[in-house]
Amino acid sequence: MAIKVAVASSDGKIVNQHFGHARRFLIFEVDEQGYRFIEDRPVVPHCACDGGPPPALKTAVESLSDCQAVLVTMIGYGPQEKLASQGVRCIISHDIISDALMGLRNLESNRSSAL
Repeated sequence: MAIKVAVASSDGKIVNQHFGHARRFLIFEVDEQGYRFIEDRPVVPHCACDGGPPPALKTAVESLSDCQAVLVTMIGYGPQEKLASQGVRCIISHDIISDALMGLRNLESNRSSAL
């Protein structure tokens, strides 16, 4: 079963962005064969610690609601709860994107096998 994953990265190589600081999310589809890039999705940074506008958080969460997971280096409790309410899991990572996606693929594969 394929899942859609949003990755917070400024360079397209490493998961290296805090959820609230991200200006874009790289969207990937992950399945038992591996992963593939789908799109580069821009968002407005919305970190409350930077005085980010509250509507920007709502917009970011809505723009990722079609994903099942988001890979970030850090995320606040509020945004994490809002994503969870949309069915989006937050995963903390500092890995190379390909390694993080393959790790998630293996995790999902093991989860499916256990069911």
